[in-house]
Amino acid sequence: MNYQEIQNQLKKTQSWQQCYREIMLFGKQLPVIPDCLKSDDALIQGCESKVWLHIDLDESRGTILLIGDSDTRIVKGLFAIISSMYNDITLTEAKNIDAYAEFESLGLIKHLSPSRGNGIQAIIKAIQEKLSQW
Repeated sequence: MNYQEIQNQLKKTQSWQQCYREIMLFGKQLPVIPDCLKSDDALIQGCESKVWLHIDLDESRGTILLIGDSDTRIVKGLFAIISSMYNDITLTEAKNIDAYAEFESLGLIKHLSPSRGNGIQAIIKAIQEKLSQW
C-alpha cells in the first residue's frame, strides 16, 4: 500500500478506534521478515517496543527500500505508514520527507501515548541518520 492510499484510508475513519484498527491492518500487510534480520544491530534505540529496521538503496534504480518489524501490532502498523512514505522514492526525495509532520497532519500524534510518540521519533531519526550517510 502506498502512502496516498494510506492517507485516503485514514481520512475515511470516523473515530480513533476505527483509525487504530486501520493502522493495525496496515501492519498486517507488511512482509514478514525472517528472524535472522531481527538482530541487535537492526534494533531501534529509544523505542519502548522492539522495532527492527533495515534500509537499502537500490543503486540501479536510485530508490529506497525500508523493511522492518515490531513486537507490537500498533507499532508495526505505524511502521507500515512510515515505510510507505519512503519506499520506492529517490534518495533526494527521501531526504526531504518530514515524516513526523506527516504523522501530525494525519492527526495521529495527538492520539499516541508519549512513549509511542517518542518511538515514532526514534524510528524517523534512525531513518534520517542512515539516509544522511548516503
